[in-house]
Amino acid sequence: MSRFVSRRTALASVITGVAAAVVPHATASGVGRRPGARGSSAAGTVEIYAPLSGEIVDIEDVPDVVFAEKIVGDGIAIKPTSSTIVAPADGIIGKIFETDHAFSIETDEGLELFVHFGIDTVELKGEGFRRVAEEGQRVRRGDTIVEIDLALLEERAKSTLTPVVISNMDEIAELTKLSGPVTAGRTAILRVRRE
Repeated sequence: MSRFVSRRTALASVITGVAAAVVPHATASGVGRRPGARGSSAAGTVEIYAPLSGEIVDIEDVPDVVFAEKIVGDGIAIKPTSSTIVAPADGIIGKIFETDHAFSIETDEGLELFVHFGIDTVELKGEGFRRVAEEGQRVRRGDTIVEIDLALLEERAKSTLTPVVISNMDEIAELTKLSGPVTAGRTAILRVRRE
């Protein structure tokens, strides 16, 4: 089984609420890079934007060990203040889980991003979420992916902290995490330098 499949298996485990196997921490060595991945040969800085409005929180403060210990990737979390989740970059939507609480996107630069609204929100079985985008759809930064009922989710979810992580950290040379208030689709949250 390749690292790429293992990473997807770990993400699927997080989405479904099943304990994930430990994925080795990323290195800057490029091991596990998929041949022909878009952007895999071009070094440069890429910005990832907020998928929802709110306040950036350290990923280590997310009340879920899979995110806090960076098992599925590194990034930040957002304490949301808005009810629209948008594309954090231009790319292709990979997977939107059937309960609409999480999705993956591969950016045009080949970054694999995972956005997971709240903690244990899979248990809500889709209540409070309305899918707008579809799997395989090309999206531009700021395009709506999912609409949420924030008041309901604040009441029913264990936490509304929303992790935004890069799952292919083995292809990243440097990650800069930004802080402060953010506006969906307009404020950068991460700066990434590829190898």
